Amino acid sequence: REREREREREREREREREREERERERERERERERERENERERERERERERERERESVCVCLTNVLVVR
Repeated sequence: REREREREREREREREREREERERERERERERERERENERERERERERERERERESVCVCLTNVLVVR
């Protein structure tokens, strides 16, 4: 009887470890997804910056042409 209870406690501890491991894995996946989203946002910001630079160059060229 006592051994059976001990085995049951051990199984319960094992299930608990498995649940904790699954939860840690889910948290790692959420963290990876946040990092991917941050990288996408940084790329969008770089693209906006390139667009502003192109517009600035266009304005400068237009001003040069208008002056001439």
